[in-house]
Amino acid sequence: MTVETKAIDTLVVGAGQAGIAMSEHLSRIGVPHIVLERDRIAERWRTGRWDSLVANGPAWHDRFPNLEFADVDPDSFAGKEQVAEYFVAYAKKFEAPIRTGVEVKRVVRNVGRPGFTVDTSDGTFEANRVVVATGPFQRPVIPPIAPKAAALTQIHSADYRNPQQLPEGGVLVVGAGSSGVQIADELHRSGRRVYLSVGAHDRPPRGYRGRDFCWWLGVLGEWDAEVMKPGREHVTIAVSGARGGHTVDFRRLAHQGITLTGLTKSFDDTRVTFEADLADNIRRGDENYLSLLDAADAYAQRNGLDLPEEPEARNIPEDPDCMKHPLLELDLAKEGVTSIIWATGYAVDFTWLQVDAFDEKGKPKHQRGVAKEPGIYFLGLPWLSRRGSAFIWGVWHDAKHVADHIATQRKYHAYYDEPHRPVDEKRVESVESAPDASRVHTVSEMGVN
Repeated sequence: MTVETKAIDTLVVGAGQAGIAMSEHLSRIGVPHIVLERDRIAERWRTGRWDSLVANGPAWHDRFPNLEFADVDPDSFAGKEQVAEYFVAYAKKFEAPIRTGVEVKRVVRNVGRPGFTVDTSDGTFEANRVVVATGPFQRPVIPPIAPKAAALTQIHSADYRNPQQLPEGGVLVVGAGSSGVQIADELHRSGRRVYLSVGAHDRPPRGYRGRDFCWWLGVLGEWDAEVMKPGREHVTIAVSGARGGHTVDFRRLAHQGITLTGLTKSFDDTRVTFEADLADNIRRGDENYLSLLDAADAYAQRNGLDLPEEPEARNIPEDPDCMKHPLLELDLAKEGVTSIIWATGYAVDFTWLQVDAFDEKGKPKHQRGVAKEPGIYFLGLPWLSRRGSAFIWGVWHDAKHVADHIATQRKYHAYYDEPHRPVDEKRVESVESAPDASRVHTVSEMGVN
């Protein structure tokens, strides 16, 4: 049986922010490549977020260096559709060779010859290198403690769209990072009774002394921190750009009517129990908040910055009743709670990547995105090289490092003009001059069973 196999130097999996950044840098250094995306460009921004979501950073910050947002004030927060269209425009800016609607099903290393075989929904590719740019938000995680009660509607935050989507009744939101706290606030403002389960978190000020927290983290070197502080692996960040941006204050949410609880512990049918850690979690969040104010004040003084002082930012509201008398148990049915939203994060899924690039727990083994398996690269993962790696601007800089590594490897291989390639080049019809995703080599005579 004769099967058409397409050969390319570098194949990028995913056309979100990581894949587009990778494509730009590969194009810059002249590396023939193709980007395969199973859906549309930046699909997760369109269909993996709720309707009212905006970026958590201002438009001047949450973007790539070579293009500003159209029709978005630099200090405002772009909506999810605006972010998606931004990436579409960015890819068009340098004619990124992206093929949408193509799912990568399997990647395996070739035996006895260089490169990898990549099986997709659009046929087979052979590539010298594969860049995994699928990001960290691949598989929504609902913990095994989730109740089996049929009367409860349960969805992950990835599937939440708006309050009208849920049945009548109260809502328990589990998880108080940026997603959980924004969804809980939206539900409460729609008139719902809301319970918010709060675990360990950081809560930076939205702004301080006339500067956004993104700016403060930048000048303080926090975005470039290369190592996560021990014990902070499961600490989320509670920050919001909603309604023009504001500092998340859990006490204020409680005073407005949201009932806060500690970490969700277990379920027995519709009865849920909570840890007695609410006050501790919130106070540790306060410590994080105040420590950033201290660092900002010290930086302003050290550098002689003429920024308006903001002593009122240190005012902590009075503890609400739900902190003084924490709720340890709740009968959801009795209290009219009909829905649970699990804002409990995501897991990666690399089952399709069948190469030796993972540790015993299935986590990618890499150094700044360069995998243990030669020729495999990761991009867009949290802490790939620094704290900012999973953010829009951070992934752009990581992509430059990966592209430069690829360029160096190509120079080594090109020095002796190796005759060995992933395919027999005598049978390859080169169409690299094409400006779009057709810039691949077509092999029409390879016998593949």
